[in-house]
Amino acid sequence: MSSFAIYLFGMLVVTAGLAYGAYLAHVPAQWIVVGVVVLIGIGILGGVTKTLRRQKVDDA
Repeated sequence: MSSFAIYLFGMLVVTAGLAYGAYLAHVPAQWIVVGVVVLIGIGILGGVTKTLRRQKVDDA
């Protein structure tokens, strides 16, 4: 399993936990969906940033 997949899986678990907590706190469903979308977007951006391999710049 790649580092990106592990990072994304962890982010999905955290997002699901926060969404469930918001549901139990009686937060309106539309705001839970907005929060989930934002957290997934942040997770993807963070995963790409953390697992991005740097390219070497050749002196040519």
